[in-house]
Amino acid sequence: MRFPLSLLFGMSRYMCWQRVFGKRKFPLVLMLEPLHACNLCCSGCGRIREYSETLSRCLSVDECVNSILESGSPIVSICGGEPLIYPNILELVDRTLRLGKFIYLCTNGQLLESRLPDFCELAKNNSRARSRLYWNVHIDGVAKTHDSIVGKNGAFEIAINGIKAAKREKFFVYTNTTLYSQTTVDELVELAEKLKLLRVDGMMLAPGYGYDAVKDGKNKNNANDFFLTRSKICEKFREIRTRLKKFRITTTPTFMDFLCGERKLPCAAWANPTRNVKGWKSPCYLVTDKHYETYNQFIDLTDWSKIGYGNDPRCEDCMMHCGYEPSAVLFANKFTDLIRLALWQIS
Repeated sequence: MRFPLSLLFGMSRYMCWQRVFGKRKFPLVLMLEPLHACNLCCSGCGRIREYSETLSRCLSVDECVNSILESGSPIVSICGGEPLIYPNILELVDRTLRLGKFIYLCTNGQLLESRLPDFCELAKNNSRARSRLYWNVHIDGVAKTHDSIVGKNGAFEIAINGIKAAKREKFFVYTNTTLYSQTTVDELVELAEKLKLLRVDGMMLAPGYGYDAVKDGKNKNNANDFFLTRSKICEKFREIRTRLKKFRITTTPTFMDFLCGERKLPCAAWANPTRNVKGWKSPCYLVTDKHYETYNQFIDLTDWSKIGYGNDPRCEDCMMHCGYEPSAVLFANKFTDLIRLALWQIS
């Protein structure tokens, strides 16, 4: 199984109810950023640059919980910044699980091993911690590449030790790998082999995107060389689909078709809303035009017809999962798509 059945059933039930009530736009995953401070400075991340003036600020746990309730999303991706340096991360995880939500706790893995005993203790009092809490560890390649991108020697090994510790404690562990111009498929195969030996539950692959906050922190020409263009993304993912077929990649078949340039999908950034210290980020996880005070304002006042490829020049080379993977779920209604998805899930 690529994903636990409880997650699949929970998401399916949620989506059915949304459609029964006639909702056209509803969230699938809430991207919750309780803080933007981080213990790394990754080349492909613009958070600490874009939010440099608010790095000392955090959302309170009550603000986080209210945002979860406000959106109603069944899945909460707790990200940032580095959520393991958020002072109240244990309380936030505990309260989110008690709401019946599924959590992807996104981390660079540098504190995973040292903080794991706290989460094991939490699991003694909250039975949902081992069934609904999924660690999502960011690994951008094998050691040399990863350490270069995150700007810290030894970061890869520390993250791998964290993964090993989490698997020993019987937590679900997934990884998230962002692809850049220097990423080779040979290296991805090597990484996938290593993660398979660690019994990682799934490996997410996504193309990087040179949005403005990243380019502001780099020489623009260097930034353009660092990120893949749309045509290069499609070329690389066609090779990935062939050579990584035997591994537990979590990219759904429809989204993989899109990444290979074989299928068109609209951007559905509204399905993965972002809440951070400044409000509800519009229009998407990466591009910022405005922050709204409420979720309903974010949905109602953002002009969704003006985002995505062909609608906004900033989206020209974006094929990010935060905008297009929801579309692969929401708009893949053909019978053949559903059969492919079911077979992929159990493979």
